[in-house]
Amino acid sequence: MKRTTLALSDDLAAALAREARRSNRSASEVAREALARYLGLAPGATRELPFAAVGGSGHNSVGRDMEELLSEWDDDARGR
Repeated sequence: MKRTTLALSDDLAAALAREARRSNRSASEVAREALARYLGLAPGATRELPFAAVGGSGHNSVGRDMEELLSEWDDDARGR
């Protein structure tokens, strides 16, 4: 296990300490669990696809109009 130092705001540090006391666990254990859930690494958690919508154009009709868009691109490429 790797040791890491984090800088927490006073509010966040207090909340972490409260949760550790409430659940009778160490602050490290609570933080590890929270990070695992946030990063989608907890058992049974699903991870978001970070590349989803990378090529999103913001237009809803692109998939529907793809044939027309491709034919226009092909015409431009051929100099028509």
